[in-house]
Amino acid sequence: MTVYPPYVDPDQPPPILASLGRVHIVGIGGSGMSAIARLLLDAGLTVSGSDAVATDHAEGLHGAHIEIGHDAAHVRDADTVVVSTAIRENNPEVAEARRRGLPVLHRSVALASIAAGRRVVAVAGAHGKTSTTSMLVTTLEHCGAAPSYAIGGELSTTGANARLGGGDIFVAEADESDGSFLLLWPTGAIITNIEADHLDRHVDLDGIRAAYRSYVDTVADGGFLVLCADDPDTLALRAPALARGLRVRTYGEGAADLRLSGLTLEDGATSYDAELDGSPIGRVRVGALGVHMALNSAAVLLAGLELGFAAAQLSAGLQRYAGVHRRFELTGSADGVRVYDDYAHHPTEIAAQLRAARSVADPGRLVAVFQPYLYTRTQTFAAEFGAALGIADEAVVMEIAVNREDPIPGVTGRLIAEQVTLPVGQVAFAPTWSGTARTVVDRTRPGDVVVLLGSGPVYKLAPEILNLLTERAEAGRQ
Repeated sequence: MTVYPPYVDPDQPPPILASLGRVHIVGIGGSGMSAIARLLLDAGLTVSGSDAVATDHAEGLHGAHIEIGHDAAHVRDADTVVVSTAIRENNPEVAEARRRGLPVLHRSVALASIAAGRRVVAVAGAHGKTSTTSMLVTTLEHCGAAPSYAIGGELSTTGANARLGGGDIFVAEADESDGSFLLLWPTGAIITNIEADHLDRHVDLDGIRAAYRSYVDTVADGGFLVLCADDPDTLALRAPALARGLRVRTYGEGAADLRLSGLTLEDGATSYDAELDGSPIGRVRVGALGVHMALNSAAVLLAGLELGFAAAQLSAGLQRYAGVHRRFELTGSADGVRVYDDYAHHPTEIAAQLRAARSVADPGRLVAVFQPYLYTRTQTFAAEFGAALGIADEAVVMEIAVNREDPIPGVTGRLIAEQVTLPVGQVAFAPTWSGTARTVVDRTRPGDVVVLLGSGPVYKLAPEILNLLTERAEAGRQ
């Protein structure tokens, strides 16, 4: 059974963009919703929105009228209301829109309306889709394609998570968590990997696999599909895609159309030798750290080739990649300690990022600070989180962030802390926000690298940690 997001009628095509009129976005401060707002503004539409709290994403939406808090009066001038899966039917703005008979669109439907008429390249996967999408946008911009894009993070070069470009290509990060990726109907698609996650919606790994099979079926006839050959579940989609007549291209360190070898990590970048269909195409360097980032860049190379660009152009574009906010981003240093922030929130992502961080920390120690986000994810993957955090030398686990789920009795961040595969003295559970920065600083010494991990507000700890480190350095000089 295909799982679609709430507020979606899969039998109805997305509305024509011009028909949306004045658009009100409920939850406009989120990364995905602010991207929709930015694109609508670029298209010349009148946009308003609301959110429970002020956010950095919302503050950057110049031209949009934004209210803090939710109230039925906020939709009084709206013609269309856009929501995400996290917004419930009892939200007063949704209820008022229903009362007035206004269209209430899921964000994925609004995105499909915006992208209509362009060649859509949708990037999906359990991990790496934000980085891969960002790399593809940066590379296509270097190639002169002027792409439109919607990303779950902000490009370091532009500070924006979306733009309506002048070219005919639209690059979209495709979200599998609620089935949103089934509504883009792309010309081409990338799948970086498939893994059990979002089990609150997909139930189990078989449910996830079924969702990705449905995603492949949405690729336009004659379109292309780029798959990671190193991931068995992803590679399993090759046969059904070929049966549909899609062009399928694979990448990986093992047997693949685009094979990576000779990987090196240095100076914040990753380099490798690329071999396409058995022929060398040169050394590729991408401005991001880690084997996982090299694989993401290989997906970009193949997608770019399918879009008609030359390998040399694409390789040069990858060198210009400067990252995306909250993806192993250096926030500052003090008292000889560097503090990085990363969005990793699944065990596989955390493990990959901590392995990559080793090359930065060496010969210093690695201090991981993790803030869990979902109760269900914490309950399901506590042991896996513990093993991933065990890659660090010290681990601090915070309490679960306030999120879209109702609490589960007995499920707290302590479940993960108790599973971390480090000696007891090298693991701490920080149940309150106010004491976390001090707990982290007390575990550091000059030469260490601190990595803040999680999709919640853990990044807001960075200034407090750096201030405490500065105070420690000043006290040491007295």
